[in-house]
Amino acid sequence: MSTRTALPPDDAGGPARSPQRRSPASAKSEQRIRDLLRVGREVFAEKGYERATTTEIAQRLGISEATVFTYFRGKRELCVRVIEDWYDEIVAAMEAGLPREASAREQLDHLVRTHLRLFLIQGTGLCALVLSEGRSKGQELGESFLPLQKRYTAPLMELLARGQARGEIRADMPLRLLRSLVLGPMEHILWEVVAQDRPVDLDAVAQDLVEMLWTALRAPETELAALRRLRDEIGQALERSRRA
Repeated sequence: MSTRTALPPDDAGGPARSPQRRSPASAKSEQRIRDLLRVGREVFAEKGYERATTTEIAQRLGISEATVFTYFRGKRELCVRVIEDWYDEIVAAMEAGLPREASAREQLDHLVRTHLRLFLIQGTGLCALVLSEGRSKGQELGESFLPLQKRYTAPLMELLARGQARGEIRADMPLRLLRSLVLGPMEHILWEVVAQDRPVDLDAVAQDLVEMLWTALRAPETELAALRRLRDEIGQALERSRRA
């Protein structure tokens, strides 16, 4: 029989646990993890991180709290996994519908609308948790979110890089600043919704936001360059028709 070294809990109220989560050994274990993540998402969304407890998560599932600790070392690890899965869903949705061959503005419109909609689709709970904890310097939970935030901003970074390569997006600014230009206003909009806790017309907000962002993002003379391309395409089409 192998021995395990006892470790201190990663949050208050949890027993000493192994440094590694037990790998699912069966379909039943995999289903248990899915259930814990589903109910964990509900509880964290409803109560935030501080007020959420592994005891309540276990009670909602009708299991013992010890069973939670079989798969997760504590509340923090479970919360990070919940947010990780949530971010994965957001990234998948942004990438799945992103019209990469369309104009940079059309791609930006898709990204902004999808971002706002999915951040609020679970209600304001998870959104508030991510925004508040993500700003907490030196807090372990907030620090755990950093790699996840880099992952979910990747589609935007790729969009901006493609736009610069095509000459549609200004190239006189580094990508990280352009990323902040897009994410900053969206974060403020999300904060307003969370703080006011009232419905918002996401389509109207997204339309206005994209209009504002594109004015700042577009490369100089973008419209003129597009007209020149259209002129060249029409000229080529006319030339082909004459030769036919």
